[in-house]
Amino acid sequence: MTLNIDELTERLTEFAAARRWQPYHTPKNLAAALTVEAGELLEVFQWLTPEQAAEVMSDPERAHRVEDEVADVLAYLLQFCAVLGVDPLAALVAKIERNESRFPLPEG
Repeated sequence: MTLNIDELTERLTEFAAARRWQPYHTPKNLAAALTVEAGELLEVFQWLTPEQAAEVMSDPERAHRVEDEVADVLAYLLQFCAVLGVDPLAALVAKIERNESRFPLPEG
């Protein structure tokens, strides 16, 4: 099943509401949880050489862990955006456009 960002956000919101987690889903708590999950993603790569890191997805156990941590990071980011009313795709487009202006293509 493929869902778009809005559908995923709604599903996460419903999941949290059904468990009465909304009081805990404050911007601060969600930002903290997002940081923890990003750290867990980094942990997969801790102490790996660049070559080992490039091959991490060829190991089924590590690949599964990477996918789980990516899912956790995305879930908390979407919940964070929902609580604050941030459109994550619009924010990304705006950031890309600012970066394109700040970092023009090299000449030549």
